[in-house]
Amino acid sequence: MLQKNQVPSLETPACGTAEEAAPLRERSRFPAGPAAGSIMSKDEGARKMKLDSFKVACSSCSLRELCLPVGLSAQQLERLDSLIATRRSVHRGDALFHVGDAFQSLYAVRTGFFKTCVSAEDGRDQVTGFQMAGELLGLDGISNDRHTCDAVALEDSQVCVIPYSQLEDLSREFTDLQHQFHKIMSREIVRDHGVMLLLGSMRAEERLAAFLLNLTQRLQARGFSPSALILRMTREEIGSYLGLKLETVSRTFSKFQDDGLLEVKQRQIRILNEDGLRRLVNNTSC
Repeated sequence: MLQKNQVPSLETPACGTAEEAAPLRERSRFPAGPAAGSIMSKDEGARKMKLDSFKVACSSCSLRELCLPVGLSAQQLERLDSLIATRRSVHRGDALFHVGDAFQSLYAVRTGFFKTCVSAEDGRDQVTGFQMAGELLGLDGISNDRHTCDAVALEDSQVCVIPYSQLEDLSREFTDLQHQFHKIMSREIVRDHGVMLLLGSMRAEERLAAFLLNLTQRLQARGFSPSALILRMTREEIGSYLGLKLETVSRTFSKFQDDGLLEVKQRQIRILNEDGLRRLVNNTSC
């Protein structure tokens, strides 16, 4: 039996708490203007401003307590700042990377929402996870230097690019960073175990209840409401992740609403009876 109030872990690597809802404060890393007497064309100036706008500093990021830098000293953060110097924007529906792409970097989600998926033999996409701000993408590529899944943005998003070879070098120098990275890897294993529990022993109602509880817990850690959320993924994508048909997901949402557990308005969800959802999950034998 699951312990009281315990929800199967479905989360991707994340830890701590943060106030993502607060304005993102970013330390200025703009270099001083051009030397006196130098001339910069309008196009060159525009390109420079665009490059500078993608600079990012972990030490001033509001997600630092959810991401890789958690627990690092000021000196270590400064070194990490020099490593994580760029961000990348990914538009909704675009892929951050594809199956088979060469693995070079990890990506920390700064804003937005992603799904990871693989193609089944029949050509359908199988969703393997959902990632939000403060979580890492790209861990799948470490084992054989190739990505084994697609990472697709579910809304316009930004990621911090972390070159893996440089991260390894810095981890050898800073044991705190190495320890944190190992914790993230461990959480990925725990997440996989949570998914196995969902697919192996839970009924449809229990799967969806566990999914919603886990999602709200992760959002609450980022400063959002613990009871109201907007689903960034479709019901079909939820079904793919939970091993359920679309019709089953829709029917279960309707049942939860009829039972007074949820208020559902398309993708807007309000949890009315969290204890009722937890009772569904905690009745699961394992």
